[in-house]
Amino acid sequence: MISISELLAANLHDVFGNRDAATRREAIERVYTDDVVFTDPEGTVRGRSAVEDKAASLLAGAPGDFVFAEDGARYLGDDVGALAWAFGPVDAPVVRGIDVITVVDGRISSVRTFFAEPVA
Repeated sequence: MISISELLAANLHDVFGNRDAATRREAIERVYTDDVVFTDPEGTVRGRSAVEDKAASLLAGAPGDFVFAEDGARYLGDDVGALAWAFGPVDAPVVRGIDVITVVDGRISSVRTFFAEPVA
């Protein structure tokens, strides 16, 4: 069974940070439940294919040098976890956020993404 820490990393790196459609889909099948719910400030999507579309769209709209990087410690509970991240060129992120996951039977059943408030 995949640990919550490993699921946090897979969500960020293997799905949302992965520009290869085939390996991204393999990761989606491995880490999410069939009926996963993904919510961010743009709205809510349901199901693996919807999460795949969300990740593909995000990456297609971002410059090639934009990458996701972990931006702090992983926070773990019995069936939840959280991971802060940064997105943009290495050492010059343009957006920061945090993903909070809920895990059921060893897979992510929900992801809640929050964006950091821009620093003035």
